[in-house]
Amino acid sequence: MAGETIEAVDAREILDGRLEPTLRVEVVTSGGSVGRADVPHGRSRGANEAVEVRDGGERYRGQGVSRAVRNVTEVIAPELSGLSVTRQRTVDERLVTLDGTDDRSNLGANALTGVSLATLQAGAASVGLPLYRYVGGVDASLLPIPFFDMIEGGELAESGLDFQEHQVVPIGTNSFESALRKSAEVYYELGDLLKDEWGASSLNVGDEGGYTPPMDDAHDALDAELRAIERLGYDDEFGLALDAAATHLYDLESETYQYGGEDLTWDELFDVYGELAETFPIVSIEDPLYEEDLSGFARLADRLDVQIVGDDLFATDPARVARAVDLGAANALLLKVNQVGTVSEAMDAMAAAVDAGYGVQVSERSGQTPDSWLAELTVGLGAGQIKTGVTRSERVEQYNRLLEIEAELGGAASYPAWSAVRGGR
Repeated sequence: MAGETIEAVDAREILDGRLEPTLRVEVVTSGGSVGRADVPHGRSRGANEAVEVRDGGERYRGQGVSRAVRNVTEVIAPELSGLSVTRQRTVDERLVTLDGTDDRSNLGANALTGVSLATLQAGAASVGLPLYRYVGGVDASLLPIPFFDMIEGGELAESGLDFQEHQVVPIGTNSFESALRKSAEVYYELGDLLKDEWGASSLNVGDEGGYTPPMDDAHDALDAELRAIERLGYDDEFGLALDAAATHLYDLESETYQYGGEDLTWDELFDVYGELAETFPIVSIEDPLYEEDLSGFARLADRLDVQIVGDDLFATDPARVARAVDLGAANALLLKVNQVGTVSEAMDAMAAAVDAGYGVQVSERSGQTPDSWLAELTVGLGAGQIKTGVTRSERVEQYNRLLEIEAELGGAASYPAWSAVRGGR
């Protein structure tokens, strides 16, 4: 089966978990192998992300992707015909050249991402390997520590909370299955607690399946999560984490952060994080500052003994990762393939982060589908961390695929110690 070439590339418009349009791309090889990939879409987006192509107009309120579909079928497909399906970097470089822009705004990051991922899937199929083995080889056996977004705010929910995600992290278990089971039990227990103390409407969920209680203080969210953990006797097995998504709280004109109904200076927000880290067993904070504040990210990583994850800071861009690493900004990369447009560029961003001793957390987007390439890629890359929401079928399918992979690996499967995969170690 080795040596198969790309024979056809097709695309169609489908709907993601938010009932919004996205792409499904299919690559077929000369040997009959097929690779298929759905493209995720993010609601909370940084300014440096690669640009999606959307249709505009009235259809789907302008969010249709028929233009991106045509870019795949009419522009990209003829140019990839005959290329070796296992030469991923050659395919990705052709995609970047065809687009011809720095921000992928010509053909669209959604078109490029779909073709790149479908090519990866077809390459794996052509050599008869599961995707995680194709990416990571025979040594791909590390299951990731999952970050569960139990309570949502910010751009993901209308809960009143400024921070976007309030997460629980199973850092003290010895298998992925155990981590998943105990996290699910925390979710059930948290639901009971929130319903009793904050009302039945607390059980409504946000974009990624987390609860949306009528809170406006991160202390309340973290305290509720911690009490749910303690009720179950899992105190030593879980940490807490935050995705602040602080770029969305930042006012460029006043250079302040809108948090808790007040305009906070840089130093005042630093104090908020410091106090939260002292009060709760926080192990990780994502995007705590404005996306261009590299010096602030460096200071915070130096000040707090927690993982500081860069999402909007890096945008999975190898050049931005290299620049941040030079300044010691953050200590972990959030990896999202569609932020940059191709698998190869995302892997280059990860390589730059790993070389600098940074942690890597592979992440979903708020607009996800049940396509489980995310789970496979995480194991293949050996990242050791994954963020994929908490409930809803498109989230749970990632967890189900990880359970399958753990079973397929049998005794070869490993679940990491937090100290081995965290940023800032």
